Amino acid sequence: MKKLLLLGDEAIAQGAIDGGISGIYAYPGTPSTEIMEYVQRSKIAKEKNIHRTWSTNEKTAMEAALGMSYAGKRAVVCMKHVGLNVAADPFMNSAITGVNGGLVIVVADDPSMHSSQNEQDSRYFGKFAQIPFFEPSNQQEAYDITREAFDFSEKFNTPVLIRITTRLAHSRYAVQLSGQLPQRVTSFPENPKQFILLPSIARKRYKSLLNHQKDFLEEAENSKYNKFYNGEDKSTGIVASGIAYNYLMENYNGGKCPYPVVKISHYPVPENLIKKLYDETESLLILEEGYPFIEEQIKGLFNLGKPVHGRLDGTLPRDGELNPNLVAKALGIQYQQAFNIPDFIANRPPELCPGCGHIDVYNALNEAIEEYGNERVLSDIGCYTLGALPPFNAISSCVDMGASITMAKGVADAGVFPAVAVIGDSTFMHSGITGLIDAVNDNSPVTIIILDNAAVAMTGGQPTSGEGKIEQICRAAGVAPDHIRTFVPLRKNHNQMVEVLREELHYKGVSVVIAKRECVRVLQRNKKLKKQTIKT
Repeated sequence: MKKLLLLGDEAIAQGAIDGGISGIYAYPGTPSTEIMEYVQRSKIAKEKNIHRTWSTNEKTAMEAALGMSYAGKRAVVCMKHVGLNVAADPFMNSAITGVNGGLVIVVADDPSMHSSQNEQDSRYFGKFAQIPFFEPSNQQEAYDITREAFDFSEKFNTPVLIRITTRLAHSRYAVQLSGQLPQRVTSFPENPKQFILLPSIARKRYKSLLNHQKDFLEEAENSKYNKFYNGEDKSTGIVASGIAYNYLMENYNGGKCPYPVVKISHYPVPENLIKKLYDETESLLILEEGYPFIEEQIKGLFNLGKPVHGRLDGTLPRDGELNPNLVAKALGIQYQQAFNIPDFIANRPPELCPGCGHIDVYNALNEAIEEYGNERVLSDIGCYTLGALPPFNAISSCVDMGASITMAKGVADAGVFPAVAVIGDSTFMHSGITGLIDAVNDNSPVTIIILDNAAVAMTGGQPTSGEGKIEQICRAAGVAPDHIRTFVPLRKNHNQMVEVLREELHYKGVSVVIAKRECVRVLQRNKKLKKQTIKT
């Protein structure tokens, strides 16, 4: 079998293809985006007619994947950690319905918040839903676990969660491929009521889920992805999960750790392996990326007086990513200090791309709203969030996808006039439409500025589901046609933009202003691709 040099994301994508999927569903979000993109580029996926288009949001992706599972075929759904919040309703309920075709949910967490609002740990969602979940320690495991997870899902009639983090998602390794499994044929559930979660049925399904807990634990205890490594020095026992195991091994030449180690990549937490380690050592050190998930459970399971060190007691930082140096410090190993950037070197904050249409919108908005003050401008998640920084200082919030419109409505409900929402086209389609309907139903005095750059720009310029539809959607939601305005955000149109914005700011009802101009980066890329096509 051949080897491929793959990102962790790409290893998961290849594992899903080789695992016999018929569909992949996702919404772009760093650090998970490359999973879908790899499948979209895959010649094999094209030949096998694997469904591989972007979904409008993570909830619709999860539900569509569940639908493919209902039809007896294998599906994978991918998102970043905060996307699982959006998909939480179908995710939690899928644990009760169970599956027909294998269903795998891949979630990429972002400790240190490189491009996220928080550091949440998706392992808690797996425990919350009471389903089995995996945490690969390297790219090879990412591939193998994904490929095998569909069999596991079908064996226990359960969805399976795979949790990765940024460093694994975006680093490369040579991955040994296995054979490709065939796609499953269409087949409907043997129990015709399996997916009908009426209370009387859901109660029975929940009992079935609870009855499987002992099976899930037994599988984890005997999993080839969970291992006990003996060590001569019994003063400390180490539990290392996922990529934290790699950070541990990097501190020892030849990967030979002197302490006993339990490596965990398959959950629930294997209690017998941990108990063996606990009994043989004087204290425990827990290495895990994210929250103190394992550490908390160990303190609950074996609270017998031995010290348990980790993120909770300050042995490791409570926030941010782990790295080999932090692990070395926790073990008392000499390590090379990181190079500190001199104080006289100024920070370079992120900024909007030169020529970006958002620049022209913010310049116009700042002038139009000057008489009121821009603290009443609520915004959202996208590259346009950089409008919060100098030189614009134009927006006052960024909470979650779609929150700009609903927060602006809340501000208006509090008696503030005017209230303004700034939202991108993809984010509007993802989570903004329902907020717009709320505003229309209450005739809230809210001005909504939709920055339509025809792309999911912040995550790589993927196509947006709203292309060519936004004006019609606003009309269908009930916005008065006279108060759906458009302009092209260019410097030469500055006065026109200011006039349009001032007029709509004065309107005591729902108005939508759509700034329509293609993302400059996507435009450059498309021109380059067009030239390459012409040459070939």
